[in-house]
Amino acid sequence: MQTKTVCVIGLGYIGLPTAALLAGKGYQVVGVDVNPKTVETINKGQIHIVEPDLDAFVRSAVSSGKLKAQTAPANADIFMVCVPTPLSEKRDGIPQPDISYVESAVKSIAPYLKSGNSVILESTSPVGTTAAMTKVLSALGVDVSKIHIAYCPERVLPGKIMTELVENDRVVGGMTPSASDAVSEFYKTFVRGEVIQTDAPTAEMCKLAENSYRDVNIAYANELSLICANAGINVSKLIELANRHPRVNILTPGVGVGGHCIAVDPWFVVAKDPNNARLIHAARNVNDYKTEWVIAQISEQLKQLHLTLKRKPKVACFGLAFKPDIDDLRESPALLVAEKVSQMDCDLLVVEPNIDYHDSFTLSEPLKGYDSADLLIFLVKHRQFIDLVKRTNPSGKTVLDYCGIL
Repeated sequence: MQTKTVCVIGLGYIGLPTAALLAGKGYQVVGVDVNPKTVETINKGQIHIVEPDLDAFVRSAVSSGKLKAQTAPANADIFMVCVPTPLSEKRDGIPQPDISYVESAVKSIAPYLKSGNSVILESTSPVGTTAAMTKVLSALGVDVSKIHIAYCPERVLPGKIMTELVENDRVVGGMTPSASDAVSEFYKTFVRGEVIQTDAPTAEMCKLAENSYRDVNIAYANELSLICANAGINVSKLIELANRHPRVNILTPGVGVGGHCIAVDPWFVVAKDPNNARLIHAARNVNDYKTEWVIAQISEQLKQLHLTLKRKPKVACFGLAFKPDIDDLRESPALLVAEKVSQMDCDLLVVEPNIDYHDSFTLSEPLKGYDSADLLIFLVKHRQFIDLVKRTNPSGKTVLDYCGIL
């Protein structure tokens, strides 16, 4: 049974699952979030995000007294920073990383740090952020030589977070070898995957390299879909045939790329070294352009439907999340498409079964959207939509499939 206290700053898609998991492993956990509503929800043993099994972990952690949420940090042995690192304004056409949330989190824990504590940054960050965090603490009077400061990026897949937090390998990059040792020992208490030590800049770059690699592969599939559309070739059939080659594995094209990682992290690399990150930059442009192309296609299809129907078309957009079977709308290209369609001359129905409410849209049930619309636009391959297509016949309707659901 663990006796140490862990303070987790940020109770979002990574912070809350991590806090609940650690509480289940016997740690005393203080979860910190700036949103009082989030804190109140968690202290009731409930969750504010959708993730399989997370509700059971949180309910158990809170009822056992091992997890408590609050709006300010507290004394602890280990501090984990799991706050957003979004993009800010562009410079020379390149979005710049915003690490202000990390800086605020570090400033908030500074008064509570004491000799022997560990400070771990898990937020995906530009290379050099861990060093910058160390400088912030030093400027606030913290003796950083007596604190174990390290970077350890999360590598989990939404929908499988509670499993992958435990099963996946972890890369720990300390500001010093002793920090790598101390923080690695902490992760080994709850990670069954291998815990691998390196330095902080390498660990930071590792996470960025992983997501940039995925972005480049998605860009190839999306670019291929554009080429095939112009050539009158069925891209799904083409990819099926090409993937019969034993060393080819082309991904399924989509509306673009979303989420808090793949749509954002490559820009951290490009912003740091634009002269050399040319392929990564090109991939980002391709994936962003794919969303613009989808919007243009829908606009053209609506013009044709106006002429054919001689009235305002009814349109149903299926999916707002950035990937199938989750509620996460961050950086979602499907959400952007739906917002643009709502500005077109049509009656719009939006279907997203993984959320209960959206500020901009009145959400419809899948079958209602399917039955009442003239134009069906599939943006996200949710399992509910797969089942719907299997059960029903869209004859007489115009269908635009951008996620390979048909």
